Amino acid sequence: MTGNAQWERLQEQLDPATTVLLTVECQEGVVGRAGALPELAAAARASGALSRVARLVGAAHEADVQVMHAVAERRPDGRGSNGNARLFRAAARLPVQQHSGSTAVRIAEPIEVADQDLVVRRLHGLSPLAGTDVDPLLRNLGCRTLVVTGVSANVAIPNAVFDAVNLGYTVVVPGDAIAGVPADYTPAMIRHTLALVSTITTTEEVLRCWKSPRRVSRA
Repeated sequence: MTGNAQWERLQEQLDPATTVLLTVECQEGVVGRAGALPELAAAARASGALSRVARLVGAAHEADVQVMHAVAERRPDGRGSNGNARLFRAAARLPVQQHSGSTAVRIAEPIEVADQDLVVRRLHGLSPLAGTDVDPLLRNLGCRTLVVTGVSANVAIPNAVFDAVNLGYTVVVPGDAIAGVPADYTPAMIRHTLALVSTITTTEEVLRCWKSPRRVSRA
């Protein structure tokens, strides 16, 4: 993002009083070193996306920006989980399962979870927002802008972005803080899909905004 007008617009969008940072499926069983999806975990770490998510979370804590972690999990008996797509059926056969209460559903290092963070867990579906507590929590928090980070650029991230836009939120995506597979798919998806409905920026620009925020009054 370049130009004074664009920068001022980003600052306004990222006002700490009306912004929530969402991390998507940044859990040990997904992006951890012993997770169920080693290719995705490797991409998230090799690209630096996971470490950038951690930096954003740390900066959000310092700037008093609300952080929310969206976690995908499954009951050991599978009750309530989807089975209506190949993705769900394949996930049910993986050697590492995202079982409720297990290590696999803990937020992965190096992301630090603070006491004030909100953790929203879902047992079904593809989206962190649809059919979960995320939307009512955002509304109760006075959120106008949702910053979306995490994995995967293939499924959960675009679902989160589209659902948030459909619900009336402004969405900001630090393109270097999301990851998918193969690695070259992520920038193409950002350019041809997410850029049409959200503000695409970088981790550094978000951090810069939160270091010197332009606060706007609530309407």
